[in-house]
Amino acid sequence: MGREPPAASHAEGGGGRGHPRRDPGPAHRAPGSEGRPLSDDPRAALADALGDLAAILRFHRDLGVESVPLGGDFLPSPSEALRAQEARLQGCRQCKLCEGRQSIVFGSGNPQADLVVIGEGPGADEDAQGLPFVGRAGQLLTKMLESVKLTREQVYICNAVKCRPPGNRNPESDELAACAPFLAEQFGVIQPKVILSLGSVATQALLRTREPIGKLRGRIHPYGTAILIPTFHPAFLLRNPGQDYKRMAWDDLKLAKREYDQRRTR
Repeated sequence: MGREPPAASHAEGGGGRGHPRRDPGPAHRAPGSEGRPLSDDPRAALADALGDLAAILRFHRDLGVESVPLGGDFLPSPSEALRAQEARLQGCRQCKLCEGRQSIVFGSGNPQADLVVIGEGPGADEDAQGLPFVGRAGQLLTKMLESVKLTREQVYICNAVKCRPPGNRNPESDELAACAPFLAEQFGVIQPKVILSLGSVATQALLRTREPIGKLRGRIHPYGTAILIPTFHPAFLLRNPGQDYKRMAWDDLKLAKREYDQRRTR
């Protein structure tokens, strides 16, 4: 299936046919190139994306190309598309979490993963290193994945918000809403088959419900073209080491692995 990645950033240059010529995007630019800083206005960000698309089409028109095949080398790879999105997020100030952050914790792992693992937000260790799930909860997550014969390199790991909430509090509704378009764009690039949501915050945000995690876990929820399987957050399991919670989390992991094995295509 073809992918529809986000429009790439551009820089102005020499013109042609009365239009300023712009960089046509990552297909014609080194993968390490940085994107344009994200606009604070979602409408302006959309206008920027449409402007990028128009620039690409003008570029090819100026070369005498009458049609552009949307496939093959023209489209950026998932890895390039995610790097471009992460670059655009640098300097984001769309919610108050920007005020105390050290890093924007975008995500890590396999950009073509059929399984995405999503938590609620970065903690102190993640904020310092710029990577998701690297503290004690991350160590437990690694063991949880290994218990069902998965590695961090096979999956993609991210959070519902990209910046650390102060004092490790739960993300607030406006902060989740500010990050929702970025998460949707990540999902659009990766196109997972299975989403494993960790904890009530991420699960409730994705499913748009107020039901507690205890009622949401243990079953499959449709989520677009994917399915979503909730379970307890590793940090919760560290605070509540009782066998009942471990058993339920183990059941959820086995369910996610079974669905992953049945649905995976990559």
